[in-house]
Amino acid sequence: MACLLETPIRMSVLSEVTASSRHYVDRLFDPDPQKVLQGVIDMKNAVIGNNKQKANLIVLGAVPRLLYLLQQETSSTELKTECAVVLGSLAMGTENNVKSLLDCHIIPALLQGLLSPDLKFIEACLRCLRTIFTSPVTPEELLYTDATVIPHLMALLSRSRYTQEYICQIFSHCCKGPDHQTILFNHGAVQNIAHLLTSLSYKVRMQALKCFSVLAFENPQVSMTLVNVLVDGELLPQIFVKMLQRDKPIEMQLTSAKCLTYMCRAGAIRTDDNCIVLKTLPCLVRMCSKERLLEERVEGAETLAYLIEPDVELQRIASITDHLIAMLADYFKYPSSVSAITDIKRLDHDLKHAHELRQAAFKLYASLGANDEDIRKKIIETENMMDRIVTGLSESSVKVRLAAVRCLHSLSRSVQQLRTSFQDHAVWKPLMKVLQNAPDEILVVASSMLCNLLLEFSPSKEPILESGAVELLCGLTQSENPALRVNGIWALMHIDKIMSTHGKQIMQAVTLILEGEHNIEVKEQTLCILANIADGTTAKDLIMTNDDILQKIKYYMGHSHVKLQLAAMFCISNLIWNEEEGSQERQDKLRDMGIVDILHKLSQSPDSNLCDKAKMALQQYLA
Repeated sequence: MACLLETPIRMSVLSEVTASSRHYVDRLFDPDPQKVLQGVIDMKNAVIGNNKQKANLIVLGAVPRLLYLLQQETSSTELKTECAVVLGSLAMGTENNVKSLLDCHIIPALLQGLLSPDLKFIEACLRCLRTIFTSPVTPEELLYTDATVIPHLMALLSRSRYTQEYICQIFSHCCKGPDHQTILFNHGAVQNIAHLLTSLSYKVRMQALKCFSVLAFENPQVSMTLVNVLVDGELLPQIFVKMLQRDKPIEMQLTSAKCLTYMCRAGAIRTDDNCIVLKTLPCLVRMCSKERLLEERVEGAETLAYLIEPDVELQRIASITDHLIAMLADYFKYPSSVSAITDIKRLDHDLKHAHELRQAAFKLYASLGANDEDIRKKIIETENMMDRIVTGLSESSVKVRLAAVRCLHSLSRSVQQLRTSFQDHAVWKPLMKVLQNAPDEILVVASSMLCNLLLEFSPSKEPILESGAVELLCGLTQSENPALRVNGIWALMHIDKIMSTHGKQIMQAVTLILEGEHNIEVKEQTLCILANIADGTTAKDLIMTNDDILQKIKYYMGHSHVKLQLAAMFCISNLIWNEEEGSQERQDKLRDMGIVDILHKLSQSPDSNLCDKAKMALQQYLA
């Protein structure tokens, strides 16, 4: 009998819980408007900081009624405002709460509310919209569905410091990618937000700054515009520099450094400009110190990695600033058993997010070691560095694995390290494991790294080949991803004997790439691969007997893009080189195809590099 009683007992507990909430919802239906208003105010007080109460009210159907009252023309402005406040409070609960609000079409209702003349009601609607749009479950596209919304929000920016704060926050959360950047830019975001950087309200300044960081990211058009914007007679970059000074809050320093970093990477500020070398870079290095909070250290390291990635001089400066290379080693020891964190909540949070520190450190090490041999040596000599990378290759987090592979790839550009540290730690073993069933983004970097380990002088080459690498690489040449096909071919063509066993597959993959709709860089790489194949003794025949490939080389010699012409010329030069066996037959066949006529044309090219290469090739015919 006890079993039968279980269900009714549970039901009664649930009905007790919901009964205590039901009277709040019932009062929303009272015919007396004054009682409805008081009911909404009481509901507001009941839900503040009470997630259980919020969930109960949503289950009992409070949301559709609140939205109805919010949109009713007969509702007083005070009632509408209080409804918006309660809805905002419900949205501050769990992600499920936000999903329930979205299912009731809360966004169109709140956007409609912004057309009201009453400022307090507008602010309440914006506050609620801000809470909803900053939730990870809300699709950003909902802000852009109605084309009248963005211009209206721009117009509301001047109404109060609250409208400024909330609208900037909505923009910075909903600006994801170039399409959104273009919409905001075309509606005057730069002009409308720039003067907010000098607002008396810290929150407004901060949200405006965040807006500029998301607008400028990988966007040359926005970045070039920002460089020339004046606010109170001062250029924006100068304002950003003032905001990253040590006496400013950390959040402000970091976001300003991001703005300047993104403008620099987009080509709007030179890498040798003082605001980058003397201000932005040192600020980001400061963020990596162990005095900073975990998220500040992560953001600082990742932004610095992005800033210095393409520039060897910035890499050198960063590597000798504040012992950065040694400082990053602490990222792997956090939080330690002797951690100074006394706040249990903070410790719990940091333990859950410690992998983000490792990911950020690997990213920054990869950028630091991208070009300079001395820096790579310093990184590898940092305590237990190779062991840490090897451990990183097998972490459960895909992001950490990817960052570890990128770091390894960066360090593998060193001949010295390939011969020593990489061999000592048998790096190829965990790398081969990574290559099994990894997502494409990891495969691209890991296979690129494998290319370096298969170079002639690499001691890892033989054991890698013995462990089944050829089959794996042949599989890559058939991949739908062009970058993976290129890497597979690159790695295979370092060994002439592989061309004799797998040549047909490799040539097929090359043909597919040259025929497909791929970018210039991928096609250039593929033509360089052909040139390398053309340098091999037995492999030359594979090209010379493949008329389809020869026609493609001929086509790219006459291409409008010089990079592709040069790469195709590289192929021809290797095929007609006089000192090699069979060169006369190859020269004759290529002459019959019209290659010599193209060489004569190219020897008149305005591009000096192309002109020289063509003349050098013609010399082979005359010798």
